[in-house]
Amino acid sequence: MAMPKTVSRNFDSTQFTHTLSDETSRNIDISDRMTAEETVSKLNFKFRQKPVFSFFKRMADIVLSLCALAVLSPLFIVVSAVIFIRDPGNPFFSHYRVGYRGRKFKMYKFRSMYKDAEARKAELMKKNECKGANFKMSDDPRVLGAIGRFIRKSSIDELPQLINILKGDMSIVGPRPFIPDEQKMLPKERLLVKPGLSCYWQINGKNELSSEMANYYDLKYIMDRSVMTDAEIIIKTFAVVFKSSNS
Repeated sequence: MAMPKTVSRNFDSTQFTHTLSDETSRNIDISDRMTAEETVSKLNFKFRQKPVFSFFKRMADIVLSLCALAVLSPLFIVVSAVIFIRDPGNPFFSHYRVGYRGRKFKMYKFRSMYKDAEARKAELMKKNECKGANFKMSDDPRVLGAIGRFIRKSSIDELPQLINILKGDMSIVGPRPFIPDEQKMLPKERLLVKPGLSCYWQINGKNELSSEMANYYDLKYIMDRSVMTDAEIIIKTFAVVFKSSNS
């Protein structure tokens, strides 16, 4: 089946839906270049529209994100103040990510790095420790000291994405959104659903996974997505974050 060659801000979502929706079936070989411990057979990817599930998922996203923003507002104020004191400037960071049907949106995070972090990224790429499309360094010199390390390790830096969820850019559960250059290296099928705060690979190794395994988990979620699947991922995400924060 023909695939769109590029994903851009002016992406034709109608064409994208026609190309990959209703019932897309594609054998995806993600076993190449995988280690013995990560061997997975070909994934017979099939996509089906789930309008009833999508409706209730959106309603849950609105209610849960509103409640979370209300409850966490004191934490937002404290974290914003600490970041500003550590490095004066906007305590929030935003940049474009590729979302549902290839649409770009501005994703929000608490700023855990110095203001010139993006400008310094190129010189540090050779030290990337992440096996997937992300960029990660254990001792990244751009991080705002102890406060930056803490909000990253505890995932507090991701909380402003509740605003993205409320706006409809993201969902609580879904494949993580990537910047355009990173998304070019990933399967376009992952854009068939809204990106989310957490998904299968966030609770199964996260940045320790190879890109092939991360892709496998994203595509598997798209096939498995349901109320029970989302509930299970949310519960396990809390467990993973709690364990990480206390390790």
